[in-house]
Amino acid sequence: MAHFFIEVTELEKYRQEYERWLSSDVVDEESKEELRALAGDEAQIEDRFDSMMTFGTAGLRGFMRAGLKGMNVYTVRYATQGFAEMILTCGEDSGGGVVIAHDCRNNSRLFAEEAACVMAANGIKTYIFDDLRPTPELSFAVRELGCIAGINITASHNPKEYNGYKAYWSDGAQLSPERASAVSAAIDRTDIFSGIKRIPFDEGVESGKIIIIGKEVDDKYISNVFAESIGEKYVKEVADDFSILYTPFHGCGYKMVPQILSMIGMKHVHTVPEQMVIDGNFPTVKSPNPENVEGFELAIKYAKELGDDLIIGTDPDSDRCGIAVRRGDEYVALSGNQLGCLLIDFIITVRREQGNLPADAAAIRSIVSTTMADRICEMNGVHIDATFTGFKYIGEKVSEYLDTGSHTFIFGFEESIGFLAGTYARDKDAVIASMLIAEMACWYKARGMNMAEGLEELYHKYGYYREKTISHYLVGFNPQQRMTKRMAEIRADLPTELGYPVIGVKDYLNDIETNMITGETKPIGLGQSDVLIFTLEGDGTCAIRPSGTEPKIKLYVMARGESVEDADAKVEKIIEKSLALLSV
Repeated sequence: MAHFFIEVTELEKYRQEYERWLSSDVVDEESKEELRALAGDEAQIEDRFDSMMTFGTAGLRGFMRAGLKGMNVYTVRYATQGFAEMILTCGEDSGGGVVIAHDCRNNSRLFAEEAACVMAANGIKTYIFDDLRPTPELSFAVRELGCIAGINITASHNPKEYNGYKAYWSDGAQLSPERASAVSAAIDRTDIFSGIKRIPFDEGVESGKIIIIGKEVDDKYISNVFAESIGEKYVKEVADDFSILYTPFHGCGYKMVPQILSMIGMKHVHTVPEQMVIDGNFPTVKSPNPENVEGFELAIKYAKELGDDLIIGTDPDSDRCGIAVRRGDEYVALSGNQLGCLLIDFIITVRREQGNLPADAAAIRSIVSTTMADRICEMNGVHIDATFTGFKYIGEKVSEYLDTGSHTFIFGFEESIGFLAGTYARDKDAVIASMLIAEMACWYKARGMNMAEGLEELYHKYGYYREKTISHYLVGFNPQQRMTKRMAEIRADLPTELGYPVIGVKDYLNDIETNMITGETKPIGLGQSDVLIFTLEGDGTCAIRPSGTEPKIKLYVMARGESVEDADAKVEKIIEKSLALLSV
């Protein structure tokens, strides 16, 4: 009987919330119509109302739809009220206020204004950009304006049905797990309808509680990006004969990427006209993610017609940057790992030639990014650190370098095409990545090479490293619970062979590194994150982690071989034996 009672109670809980939305005077009629259409579909009602979206270190992300588990004006207000209460009770000075930005997605401006209305009503000075802006500019603006926090309405590279809410702290990085938990707790204490403080947007602007910002911040941001330029000499050498095709994938990079390329002296920058049009439906791309080569289909068509040497693509919020390089009559896409290694080598080499490579120079990568970066840094006497996945951790490490004076940051990257140089921001930046990639392409051009050939040169110098990432998407309900359960099952029965014998395991959730040969264990000392990394005999690595923003488990496989073919064969062998780990 007790089990039956619990089931009924849970049923009543989500059903009551569903009915409350339908009867609320706060909820608009269009949303109610959407919800009425769910009548009779118990699974859909449960999925939308059994709980609020989880507010984590990446904020919120989900489908734009009515209900607790959807991105809509009510959940945006709800999250912002919790964020405001955390700010007001955190014990730090909130006088600097909050700055809000948004991307090109459907409803992003609406959600940004709603967030501003709630922050202002809570007595927090609120800045909001006059139009869409790149995510890294929001990170910069938090620091430049002396704000205690920032909000960016974006779902990055996700499909058009998604939107999201990223929360930043005064250092310009996304919230730490502790602060995200404090916001989540504040949300839980608040009623989604009666607990929200809000003023009309126009009233906030007229009263000075909401301050609209624009070009004055743009100019400072782009100036900071330009200050990191290191390839002016090489651009001048080849600019007459070198051309770039750029696409913003209908998003925020449409203005600043062409601007920065012009500033460094690029003379021939073409664009994809259809994709320079701001459109949250992303009508011309199969995926608005420049990490996926299919997104470059239209760009490659134009590049072939124009004879461009390089294609650069930035995602809708302009924090990720992908490329394709002309090699003969075709265009070759490079991965985030390959591009990261090329950039590290370029920055180290050119800075050393120019005499401005710091003696205490340091680079940073995520723990699932290629160890080839470690080899490059080691052979060049540059320190490198590895952080958890999520650029906020790279941002935190940059701040640590500055606070302690231990190292001078020169470059950081994630395998998922996120890059940063300079300390003006604490998030990945496709604007500076575009600039550095263009300069690097000119550097190779001046040496009679393209970047694909440059990568071959790196392999000869540092070793043949290959990497592959596989995403296993979960369909159906409660994907987060199922992913958590699967990770627990793997930990309870660790594999001893994944194509090659497992010689070590790093369990970042439990902060334990295990030597599988001797059985010895020791703390990792990096903190906690739901990631497992298996070190394999013969220079192979397999990492597994559930995504924090999408319903998928990701498998990262890396290997070093005697040749590219040997390394590729090792990667495929590891994948073949590792795919069972993704089954949920």
